[in-house]
Order: sequence, then C-alpha cells, then structure tokens
Amino acid sequence: MPLRPAKTYRYFSGPAYTRREFIKGAPPPRVTFYDMGNPKGDFAVELSLVSSEQGQIRHNALEAARVAANRVLETKVGKENYHFKIRIFPHHVLRENPMAAGAGADRISDGMRRAFGKPIGSAARVRPGQKIMTVRVNPEFVQWAKEALRRASMKFPMPTRVVIDKGADLIK
Repeated sequence: MPLRPAKTYRYFSGPAYTRREFIKGAPPPRVTFYDMGNPKGDFAVELSLVSSEQGQIRHNALEAARVAANRVLETKVGKENYHFKIRIFPHHVLRENPMAAGAGADRISDGMRRAFGKPIGSAARVRPGQKIMTVRVNPEFVQWAKEALRRASMKFPMPTRVVIDKGADLIK
C-alpha cells in the first residue's frame, strides 16, 4: 500500500505512542544526521525555523527538509561556513490499520471498530513556538540561511516562520 498523505497524521489527540521496547517491528527514523556543517565554528547570526501551530511532522518529511536545506547551505555557503541542527526527534510511532482494496473488497472493508494498527513510521510532535531547525552563519550568508529554512518549511505539513535568535543587529 502506498504512503498515506501527510494530512492523515498532521493532527493528534491523546498520548504519544513512544515505548519502542514494547513495540514489535517499529521502523527506525529515516533522518540520518541531526548536526551538519561546522558545529565548532563561531558564528554571529542564528536563525531558527519555528512552528506556528501544533502538529506532527513525519520522519520522512523531516529528512526531506534536512536534505533540501543542507543542499542550499552546502552549495551556496560552503561546508565550513555554517552549522545546521535539527532540534526535534521523531519519537512517536505512527500506526495504520490497512484496509483491503481491490475487487470484492467492498464486502470486507467495513474494518473493525477501534482497530489498533501496525507501526508504519514515526513522527515528531511539535507545539506552537517550538524550534524545529536552527542555522548558525556569519552575517554575509544570512540570505542563504533564510532561503534554506524557507525550502525546508515547504516539506512540513504545518505553517512555520523564520525567526532570528541572535545577531539581528548585524544584518543589513
């Protein structure tokens, strides 16, 4: 069965399903790196991508945003001139109750009330005002950092905004 659209998992209610030691077959998160660039560098400006609403971000959307933002930063700014950090981790395990589809499935597709479902992925739960990712750069690369965060925000199912945490007075 293909991947369901992000809108299926955007909203949540109830407690998180995070105890992986009790979950059989929970897939690992797809995010490969959480720190990129030069983590030991001394940078004057810090920008963050902040969530405007409460919601869930799936692990594959988080990885797609990481790739999009890191590509811009690596090519336009250079590997030694930035530090890019993902600030959230997909702890919540997503479940799906797969329904039968195809010929003759109309008789058996009523499903089951309150079906529990099988683990299919993971998601990070974010609240309004929570930082999703942060980029540290020098003042001459601020425009590219904003562009990288803008491209990353396109991959998320909720509205976000770019906030300057440190060094706003250094930007022209």
